[in-house]
Amino acid sequence: MDYRKKVAAIYLLGFFVDLINMFITSVAYPDIGHALHASVAQLAWISTAYILGLTIVIPASAWLAAYYGSKTVFMASLLTFLCASIGAGLAPSIEALIAWRCVQGLGGGLLIPLGQSMTYQLYKPAERPGLSSVIMLVGLLAPALSPALGGVIVDSLSWRWIFYLNVPFAALALLLAACWLRPDPPRAAVPRLDTGGLVAGSAAILLLLLGLTMLGTPDELAAGAGVLALGAVCAWGYVRGALRKSTPLLKLRLAAEPLLRIAMLMYLLVPGVFMGVSLLAMLYLQGVLGMPASTAGALMLPWALASFAAISLTGKSYRRVGPQPLFIAGALLQAAGMLMLLRVDSAGQVFWLAWAYAVMGFGGGLCSSTAQSTAFLRTPDGQLSQASALWNINRQLGFCLGVALLSVLLNGLLAAQGIASLDDPAQHLRAVQVFHWCFALAAASCVLPLALCSRIDNRAVLDLLHHHEASKK
Repeated sequence: MDYRKKVAAIYLLGFFVDLINMFITSVAYPDIGHALHASVAQLAWISTAYILGLTIVIPASAWLAAYYGSKTVFMASLLTFLCASIGAGLAPSIEALIAWRCVQGLGGGLLIPLGQSMTYQLYKPAERPGLSSVIMLVGLLAPALSPALGGVIVDSLSWRWIFYLNVPFAALALLLAACWLRPDPPRAAVPRLDTGGLVAGSAAILLLLLGLTMLGTPDELAAGAGVLALGAVCAWGYVRGALRKSTPLLKLRLAAEPLLRIAMLMYLLVPGVFMGVSLLAMLYLQGVLGMPASTAGALMLPWALASFAAISLTGKSYRRVGPQPLFIAGALLQAAGMLMLLRVDSAGQVFWLAWAYAVMGFGGGLCSSTAQSTAFLRTPDGQLSQASALWNINRQLGFCLGVALLSVLLNGLLAAQGIASLDDPAQHLRAVQVFHWCFALAAASCVLPLALCSRIDNRAVLDLLHHHEASKK
């Protein structure tokens, strides 16, 4: 095997491990809640803490690689992830589990940008579409297989094995990285790290997510509002400082380009909202309706197949129809899939659920693949690395906010209805109604992407695509 294939194999393995860890945990939430006496808000932080760790560390990945070398940082990231996975599996409390998940995120957050950078620079531009197809396949297999596998593990072993499952994969990737990766050549100069920006940005993200979570708890409304306001102040300070600096941590001015900005907002409002709906659906199906974890996890299989079909359709039709109709169709289909969940009131409606997940997968796949195809159309080549970092941060924040906002909505409605436990038979009908309200409001949020679509000059995008194709001939 030649060197670039070895690097690609290590990157894809790290990417697979990272995605499995992100998607496999939701199916175990009901069992974790019972075992660690955790509330819905605390369960949401199991995912949020991991994505928070990812979000914090991604902006510093380029600097760390330049200062310490890509091989060293990649191996340190894998080792951190491996140790944190063991810690999460051994966690004696929900607070300890959340802390270990954040450490997992700090380790896993470096795997994707570093691996992507190391791999892509070894392939010529004409060879990258084939590599992207393999990456896309891995990106669909992980969310499709991990919840189903996680459900089997939870039903037959324990929720703790959800985290132990990461250990052999991470250990294999670490061994291959040690044996196959070459050290980086020495660099003449290392760029300066925007320490102030890193601290301010991290504090803003943490405070905003913590404030949202606290707002979902009736006893912490005032404190949550205060934390949220403090997070907004930190975010304002970070944005103000980043716009003034010549070498900020993230070049926020790139988001002034309309296509990149709209693509980022679409990712927040469609795939991001689905992450929150997915969490609520797992709690509803298992905690309220009593569905086995393995069955609930298997619902991601039709979602992944439909997403793959949508991505294939986008690749074939994007240059012909442009982004606007694809975005509109995707948002409407995702809303339709969420509305289909309103008819689910028993664990036996598996086929209807499979169709609902397939419709959501097709709609979300259309939006996410169209957003990816649109984001960098007008970005200069010299700004691609910074634009890519901005895009990845936005993607992670979308997942965080989707989970946090829908968890706040669920907690608020449960508290308003006086529901203390999801599996209380006396409150079953009210619990079903609360989840249905959440699904309906999530579907209604898909109206916002439709408003964004009206601002896209579809004809100008098509002309730009035709110009690029003509210039290559």
